[in-house]
Amino acid sequence: MRFTFNRDAMIKEISIAQEIITNKNAVSILSNILLIAENNSLTIKATDSTVKFTTLIPVDIQEEGRTTIYCDKFMSILSSLPSGDIEFIQEDIGVIIKPISKKVKFQLKSQASDKFPEIGSSENIPFFELPSKEFKEMIRETIFAVLTDDGKKYFMTGVYFVKEGDVLTMVATDGRRLSCDRKKGFSVPDFQPAIIPIKILSCVLKNAPDEGNIQIAVIEKSIFVKFGNIEFSSSLIEGSYPNYQKVIPENLTQSFQVNKADLDEALKRTTIMVDKKVSRIIFKISSGVLKLISPESDIGTADEEIPCRYNGQNISMALNVNYITEPLKVINSENVIFDFNINEAKGDEESNITKAVIMRSEPAGDYIHVIMPMSY
Repeated sequence: MRFTFNRDAMIKEISIAQEIITNKNAVSILSNILLIAENNSLTIKATDSTVKFTTLIPVDIQEEGRTTIYCDKFMSILSSLPSGDIEFIQEDIGVIIKPISKKVKFQLKSQASDKFPEIGSSENIPFFELPSKEFKEMIRETIFAVLTDDGKKYFMTGVYFVKEGDVLTMVATDGRRLSCDRKKGFSVPDFQPAIIPIKILSCVLKNAPDEGNIQIAVIEKSIFVKFGNIEFSSSLIEGSYPNYQKVIPENLTQSFQVNKADLDEALKRTTIMVDKKVSRIIFKISSGVLKLISPESDIGTADEEIPCRYNGQNISMALNVNYITEPLKVINSENVIFDFNINEAKGDEESNITKAVIMRSEPAGDYIHVIMPMSY
């Protein structure tokens, strides 16, 4: 096998392959990328056995062939070289990498391509199209809320993707908070509800363009995503996802509104004194004022008052600060609303709130974040 390629074009694709590969052991075939040179194109494939990546780039082929090479070292070689054309020559069990513009030569050992895991073709798979910007928005607004340990609730370590009529929904929960994005008006074929691993969603979020459409297929136990010259695929997470609709509270009668920038800045200051093991912050809301308090600890305390739109009896709630700051990053509105119900009196002035609080944009959009308050 022998071909010439553009260094910058190759680096772009190999950097995506590195996102997929997790095994850094040079002996493991899963640390390698598969290269197939034919028809003046180079197909590049990478996998960690669950998530699969395929791309195609134009190259000048002098001799067709296929092999696998250690991805991490190949990327290091490319990164050390200037822009321009580079020769790739396979000889026996190794390859030679030579830039046209420099008198330097790298020799890199290869492994036979027949040892590389099979990455099936997506031909004849029924894809549907979605606007890339909106699909990425759905990922961005949910992916951070998945369960981070796999324990006995492995099915909650992915994002739930479901179609109901013309509504597409993505949901993520760790059992203590829930992020949900519903988008209407999509005329796409029916598909079985899917629990998507976050690794493939992260790859799509990072690499898919904001403009144009993205192609998606959900079949049996797999998901496929295509855009440009890139294709990702992944096994789906098996299991029954919780009934997320039961977690979203209805008929919430109370709310307060606060400026997003004010809340964000106040949280950055008051959480300096928050105990990281607990991550608890107190919201005290009275007419026109939201007071944020970091509970007193061995190192001290902090509090700050910011204006809010509220006209009701004094209330207080304890919330995990991460469950506020993370959705704040994805809410695209000037103001943020917290919806809740009042539960029971606490003394003469303050009130507790009910089991769940909804955090959303103002005006209301497709996205909501449900938070379970903490005890204090």
